[in-house]
Amino acid sequence: MKLTELVEELALTVTSAQKGLDREVKGGYASDLLSDVMAHSQEGDVWVTIQGHPNIVAVAALRDLAGVILANGRQPDEQTLQRAEEEGVPILCTPLQSYEVVGRLYRLGIHGHG
Repeated sequence: MKLTELVEELALTVTSAQKGLDREVKGGYASDLLSDVMAHSQEGDVWVTIQGHPNIVAVAALRDLAGVILANGRQPDEQTLQRAEEEGVPILCTPLQSYEVVGRLYRLGIHGHG
């Protein structure tokens, strides 16, 4: 499934790197701990978090993640948006809680790797 399909299915708001929405989502990962995401996420995952600071872009780029979904109505700050555009990392936002986002992703066929 491509990020564009997730945006439509989950009514996500695209805040950065619109050109990256054609990326294929290979799986999912949910965590708010950056070191956990660096250690356990896999290339092509969509990452669900409530963190909105610039370090999420660095982690997403390092792990070659498909994109980042900010849950709980969180919005990235301006520096995060700037970095996301530079790195081509799509950041998507939703008012849904992380638990609900992960459940919906799972129903859409986006699973973890455990």
